[in-house]
Amino acid sequence: MASTNDLKNGMVLKLDNDQLWSVVEFQHVKPGKGPAFVRTKLKHVLSGKVVDKTFNAGVKVETASVDKRGMQFSYKDGEDFVFMDMDTYDQIQISPAVLGDNAHYLLEGNEATVAMYEGAPLYVELPASVELVIEYTEPGVQGDRSTGGTKPARLETGHEIGVPLFITTGEKIKVDTRTGDYLGRVNS
Repeated sequence: MASTNDLKNGMVLKLDNDQLWSVVEFQHVKPGKGPAFVRTKLKHVLSGKVVDKTFNAGVKVETASVDKRGMQFSYKDGEDFVFMDMDTYDQIQISPAVLGDNAHYLLEGNEATVAMYEGAPLYVELPASVELVIEYTEPGVQGDRSTGGTKPARLETGHEIGVPLFITTGEKIKVDTRTGDYLGRVNS
């Protein structure tokens, strides 16, 4: 248990029938009249839904102990993804539902942060960007410029994104894992 006066960004709270909510931002408000209160923006840990919630100052809220560990993606076992704890070398299986769109940017050996609660994986955080090789894209045509349009390109993970017309098969590019956008070429 913690008081609403002790809230911090990133803290995970157990509210509404044991649902887990992460504190995105909070603000203590002391109006001229009436009691102080805490205005928060909370993000549902599993669904990603963001809500605004107000608490009276000093009210007790239940916190959840979420363990974030650095892990390395080892291999895919059927539908599941197997990650290895970098400290203990224990392996855990994570379902595609928990991984979500992050599965599009995972290669064997990639490192990620896995959030665990009571021994079960909640979500996986990848670095903001990853470097991947273009497995296939249509060849560029003379006159294609960097300010032109985009064309589809299949990454080495099998996922398809839009890249500038001048990018060719075999090039290594940087991809934003949050949006799936092309960020630039990587010089080898």
